[in-house]
Amino acid sequence: MPALPPAELHRLHFINAFFARVTGHDLYLAQQIKDGIAFSLAELEEQMRTHPEFAEKFDTAFNAAAASLLGKFFAAEPRHGFFHWDASRTVTSATPLFARAELMTGLKQLTPFTESTLLVTNLRPALLPADRRATPRRQRDYESALDYVRDLAAARTARTAELHLLFL
Repeated sequence: MPALPPAELHRLHFINAFFARVTGHDLYLAQQIKDGIAFSLAELEEQMRTHPEFAEKFDTAFNAAAASLLGKFFAAEPRHGFFHWDASRTVTSATPLFARAELMTGLKQLTPFTESTLLVTNLRPALLPADRRATPRRQRDYESALDYVRDLAAARTARTAELHLLFL
């Protein structure tokens, strides 16, 4: 089997990690899930072949489709809570004030569960946009936001609960 391009390998490991309960860490099954998601985005993938600059758009769509599928998977498990926070949903979502409000909403929804997953997507693109230079200040803001989300989740989760915090 030929070596996968770095972007494909990244997606495969992402799917394998997120869907470990389904795949049992079997890369073949993870590849099947990845291919299914990519098939649902076939038109966008075709556009990406003719326009390589669409790669970021494809990655965003792939991540959104995978997050949606992950949400459906956890919805079928009544004992496992799931909340997806998209930091780029609005222009202000990634700012500390709005991030706190949106994350607190999610953490409150996860309170009744002893095991839950909090999926955080697009935090990096929201604070370090691809079309702008990654200045030291933007890097610091991003690192600070990561710490903020981790600390808030740790402070607002019961000691007896198991929270899986996933950043994508």
